[in-house]
Amino acid sequence: MLAPYKGRVYDPCCGSGGMFVQSGKFIEAHSGRIGDISIYGQESNYTTWRLAKMNLAIRGIDAQIGHGDTFHADRHPDPKADYVLANPPFNDSDWRGEMLKEDKRWVYGVPPAGNANYAWVQHFLYHLAPTGLAGFVLANGSMSSNQSGEGEIRKKIIEADLVDCMVALPGQLFYSTQIPVCLWFLTRSKRRNGFRERQGETLFIDARKMGALISRVQRELSDEDVAKIAGTYHAWRGDKGAGEYADIPGFCKAAKLDEIRKHGHVLTPGRYVGAEAVEDDGEPFEEKIARLAATLRQQQAEAARLDAANLKELGYGE
Repeated sequence: MLAPYKGRVYDPCCGSGGMFVQSGKFIEAHSGRIGDISIYGQESNYTTWRLAKMNLAIRGIDAQIGHGDTFHADRHPDPKADYVLANPPFNDSDWRGEMLKEDKRWVYGVPPAGNANYAWVQHFLYHLAPTGLAGFVLANGSMSSNQSGEGEIRKKIIEADLVDCMVALPGQLFYSTQIPVCLWFLTRSKRRNGFRERQGETLFIDARKMGALISRVQRELSDEDVAKIAGTYHAWRGDKGAGEYADIPGFCKAAKLDEIRKHGHVLTPGRYVGAEAVEDDGEPFEEKIARLAATLRQQQAEAARLDAANLKELGYGE
């Protein structure tokens, strides 16, 4: 969705470097050059940091990966990124936020010490270039939480017109957590490409029904699912060759700032996209209700008959 062809790519919680590897694959798949991007990252776990450096080195990807706690020892304090891609720890309560009350990154409000979600959001914004885009994964609660001032921070970010797109994802996408997640996309300039007027507007995509179970515990989005989500975003942005955008009930909606205000600055896509359109089968409503009611009565009678037969077979009935 971000399409990082060239420029500075930043991930301040990069783990073993997966986002950078995917960026490299994206560029190669679109006949670009990996040398057209500059990569900056940071990882707090020493072993994982070493894995990231090795992971990128064996793929020939030149990157500046710092080791240390991003909040307390930012190894890249100056660079402003064209793209931020990140999957930060969800709902981290052990980030020592009480030590950073006066930090210059908290432009939209001091994040609660008990949850780092909005510390990450503001860190990403702080490191975003004037025409940059940020895309990251957060727990669903981040879209609607009002605890400890989070709602007020979210309100200020929305009122600053920084929220480009919100995507609600289906559950069971990750091995490591069953927490339902969403994708945030932030931008400092909605005039970025000049093809479509997007000021004061945010795209909402509800992808919760997409994907298929590949095991009892994991769901996977198909290439077609990913293409539909990304294609909708690019069409809404007016990207060249992406086609015309249109709201699709139950899937996507371009909502104006006034509508978001009416929903109390909650960013949950389900509040905006509405219900999926159901094709009219031509059967009059009254006839359909009568038919369904008759079917239900028949099924209830059959269930009662089967219950009685089963009880009799077990010796509990006449």
